[in-house]
Amino acid sequence: MTHGLVDSFGRVHRDLRISLTDKCNLRCTYCMPADGVPLAPKPTLLTLEEMLTIARVAVEAGIAEIRLTGGEPLLRPDIVAIVEGLAALEGPEGHPEISMTTNGIGLARLAEPLREAGLARLNVSLDTLDPERFKTMTRRGRFDDVMAGLDAARATGFEPIKVNTVLLRGENDDEANDLLEWAIREGYELRFIEQMPLDGGHIWSRTEMITGAEILDALRAHHTLTEVPGRGAAPAELFEVDGGPARVGVVASVTMPFCGACDRLRLTSDGQLRSCLFSRTETNLRDILRSGASDDDITAKIHECLASKLPGHGINEPGFLQPPRPMSAIGG
Repeated sequence: MTHGLVDSFGRVHRDLRISLTDKCNLRCTYCMPADGVPLAPKPTLLTLEEMLTIARVAVEAGIAEIRLTGGEPLLRPDIVAIVEGLAALEGPEGHPEISMTTNGIGLARLAEPLREAGLARLNVSLDTLDPERFKTMTRRGRFDDVMAGLDAARATGFEPIKVNTVLLRGENDDEANDLLEWAIREGYELRFIEQMPLDGGHIWSRTEMITGAEILDALRAHHTLTEVPGRGAAPAELFEVDGGPARVGVVASVTMPFCGACDRLRLTSDGQLRSCLFSRTETNLRDILRSGASDDDITAKIHECLASKLPGHGINEPGFLQPPRPMSAIGG
């Protein structure tokens, strides 16, 4: 089978990240200012039907995995219908696998209906095990809600549940090992993610960020880590902990980029297709769809976006500029 979604560097694209909303019920210091960021006007946001149309065309072109992101995707009132609609799509590789990255607030109520609708996997963001520190880092006292969400996801049968953690120097970098040992006890797979220059407040500093190498050094002070081969296009480099079966991952997008194997496209909640998380250009699918575009027209625009994809994100180049839109508007 010849795959249709190949860029000019030969990278085959199988993964579509769809941001459902730019709203969030947390204000994490590394993501947003205390008073938030300007939100997209409601009329500009994709409707359920528009989102499913774009996703269907992408799946028929070869997308095999769809991850739902935000903002916070659980804030979308039609989230269960979205998952159900996406899970029913079918392409050359069958039905796409549907996953989600969430802060966990709302999972206590939604874990079961989401699983019944076809959600296959979950990543839950959690940066600290200390409720007071959580309140400081997120500017919201929702720690118990996140924990309740994790418990509900596990009880519903999601497996594995991955926990995403960003370490900030002087704030929670002393918790690396505690977080790992907690995740192992609870049966979760921990993913440490380097802080990226995608914050709405533009406070990111390369000299202050905790690097992947620093994270590994902190973990190796307590555990033996053995690299798991066969990473492929996965963002996380995986390590067995003390011989396994427990594993931990490190996503070092800044210091150890993995652009050469990237297989991802991103669709924002307002219908803009992006070839890279750090891209400064977007391809407008919303407007052509609303003007009556055919499936072939949408496919052509997807290929146009792919054709513009660069070999790498350029963070380590002198002329790198942070994208004008923050992570909350782009989707992770």
